Amino acid sequence: MGVTTTDAATASLDWDALRQAAVVAMEKAYAPYSRYPVGAAALLDDGRVVSGCNVENASYGLTLCAECTLLGQIRMGGGGLIRAFYCVDGAGSVLMPCGRCRQLLYEFRAPDMVLMTSHGVKTMDEVLPDAFGPQHLEEDRPAAPDGQESRPGKPGGEA
Repeated sequence: MGVTTTDAATASLDWDALRQAAVVAMEKAYAPYSRYPVGAAALLDDGRVVSGCNVENASYGLTLCAECTLLGQIRMGGGGLIRAFYCVDGAGSVLMPCGRCRQLLYEFRAPDMVLMTSHGVKTMDEVLPDAFGPQHLEEDRPAAPDGQESRPGKPGGEA
């Protein structure tokens, strides 16, 4: 059996370090209601590792998933695109992002993004096939306000 694109793209990734960053983030989670802490970590296209944790709220619908706080960290840190992603539960076991979070990750992915799943490393296209994204909004669309681009790279639209 030959080497797949996913295998080649992930051969140099330090999945243990990414998992550890997710565990450290999970330990900072605010989950007093569900008692289900979650941590996430991402390797960005510039080599930085960014993490996030879930932050619950008494009004359950306002709870932020770990992926949401991670994406906020990416934007606050100067932007970037996700090359690799790892999410863990309170036991440090791999956790698959929910559908909403898969959609959020899709928006901020590098073209070759991969993520760890309970079934091994998968591409974003494998976990969110036929995704809706910025490319679907490009036709007949007015310019974004304040110089923002539709593709989330660097703040102000730099990719």
